[in-house]
Amino acid sequence: MKKKKVQDIVSEDLPLRHNPFDRLKDLKKSQAPQTAALRLPVKMEAKPSEEQLFSEAMQGVRPVSRDRFVTRRPVQISRREEPVCGAEKDELSRLAKLVDRGEGFVVADTPEYMEGTGYHVSPEFARRLHEGDFALAAHLDLHGMNVETAGEAFESFMKDSYLSGKRAVLIIHGRGLSSPGEAILKDKVRQWLGLSYWRKRVLAYASAQAHDGGAGATYVLFRERPASKKLPR
Repeated sequence: MKKKKVQDIVSEDLPLRHNPFDRLKDLKKSQAPQTAALRLPVKMEAKPSEEQLFSEAMQGVRPVSRDRFVTRRPVQISRREEPVCGAEKDELSRLAKLVDRGEGFVVADTPEYMEGTGYHVSPEFARRLHEGDFALAAHLDLHGMNVETAGEAFESFMKDSYLSGKRAVLIIHGRGLSSPGEAILKDKVRQWLGLSYWRKRVLAYASAQAHDGGAGATYVLFRERPASKKLPR
């Protein structure tokens, strides 16, 4: 018996060679048609435009004829008036008189009001002076003057009034609303009246009432004789 070579035995009876990719080739061939079918492009449906959607929604709709239009008219709502109590009615009445005629305006209740007294004098004199308890004997108008000219006119007028025995006088200086900052002449008149010389000879001074110039003028009430700085014993 002829001996076979080991090489022949291995090649004929024992498939010792292992090739795992041989089956993949067969599988690829069997799946080729299906893979091709999957790769076919899918045709996407186009979305309708807004005009198309609107046309579809408006199908069968008819426009309203002009003779059937409804005209909008403004509606007037009447407001119910609430009753005004007696106290509130009086306040409204006083406010109307104040705005229309200036009636009821009190200069002493405003920040522009000023008053002062001489040495050892009760503030009651300033209140009475403002309320018009003393008749005016003369007046001085400082409008249009500068501080120097106004100071000279003030000194001359005050000395003449005091020496001639006048009891109450009026000095018009203006409110100074057109001046930047404080009212210049008004502030100067207050300073001059506060000097020691005039505090000895003036009982009191106070802003005038509205009909005499209001906060733009000042009443001055003189003493009969000069006072001393020292308190009387």
